[in-house]
Amino acid sequence: MDHQTRTLQELQTHRSKITTKNALLGFDGFVDTIMHAVDCRTGPGAQFDRIPRIEDFGNRILAAAGKSTNVELYPIMEKLGGNGPILGAALLAAGVKTRYIGALGKPAIHPVFADFAQKTEAISICEPATTNAVEFEDGKIMLSNPSSLDEITMEEITGAVSEGVLLDLLSRADLISLVNWTQTPHMTELLSDLLDRILPILPPRDQRIFFFDLADPAKRSIGDLQTALRTISRFHPFGSVTLGLNLAEAMQVAGALDLPEPKEDPDGLKSLASRIRQSLQIGTVVVHPTKSAACATRDDSWWVPGPWTTKPKITTGAGDHFNAGFVIGQLLKLSPEACLTMGVHYSGYYVFNAKSPGLNDVDGFIRECHNSG
Repeated sequence: MDHQTRTLQELQTHRSKITTKNALLGFDGFVDTIMHAVDCRTGPGAQFDRIPRIEDFGNRILAAAGKSTNVELYPIMEKLGGNGPILGAALLAAGVKTRYIGALGKPAIHPVFADFAQKTEAISICEPATTNAVEFEDGKIMLSNPSSLDEITMEEITGAVSEGVLLDLLSRADLISLVNWTQTPHMTELLSDLLDRILPILPPRDQRIFFFDLADPAKRSIGDLQTALRTISRFHPFGSVTLGLNLAEAMQVAGALDLPEPKEDPDGLKSLASRIRQSLQIGTVVVHPTKSAACATRDDSWWVPGPWTTKPKITTGAGDHFNAGFVIGQLLKLSPEACLTMGVHYSGYYVFNAKSPGLNDVDGFIRECHNSG
């Protein structure tokens, strides 16, 4: 039996439990403007040929060295952004009861977050950050201004919501997902505050998953990354810890942990996930390149291929949708292989359709991908 069929069987058995699950997410928030870089205009508005690939865009920039150039960025849409809100929106679409704390607007919620904030009874700490996401056929370039995230501290959080309310939210959460460490300057200190002051007094719970996403730590120092990884490993006594990494992030983490550089084949990806997990001594590590995904637990490691298209409708948020699919699988207590399968098909559905799937959608998409070979 193949991994897609096994996943469909597990999903059918356990999916009804999803509406009983609670998630608490934080702490970022971005207003994303999705853009295409104009190669050649044929008329006003959207009448242009886009620069198709990042290499082509890079060559355009390099050709301007010692001179100057103008590159037009044409806005396609403005949308809710940030690792936390995108993950939260995907969890909501699946039926997970989700609460959010983060940078959604202050004193008023920014309009792109209005529906999300209402559905999650959000607690907003500060203004959202902004990103111009320039998308190409082979990836994206994120041009961000995250300065407002400097305000995300434990002091600001407990100023917006009392420590007692925060303790209550944490105590009722089956999933606690704290994401975008890279662009949240005080995140390590915030995590340490949770570990030292709040988590030790949480009541026991049958299921408590901690999910972390570093979000491209390339611009942070090796020392900062090593400290963050050690801090994440300290969450282990309080629940099941999962670290989600795309391939570039996994390579950076491997370098920070002084692990050997792996091959990018299925065995290499499984080995990479296993080595990182063993080094950090946490429950699960996930590594998801664009065309497949691997994970490792204490028991074993797994790899699955994913759906792929050369003409994505959107790529910004694909990794967050992978994370959503994976943690939904964990919330439903699916097998690690099924969690991976959920992740790649959640991401695939989003990239193919430019919207978050519900469980019926992802069930149908897995069947469609299976039947198409």
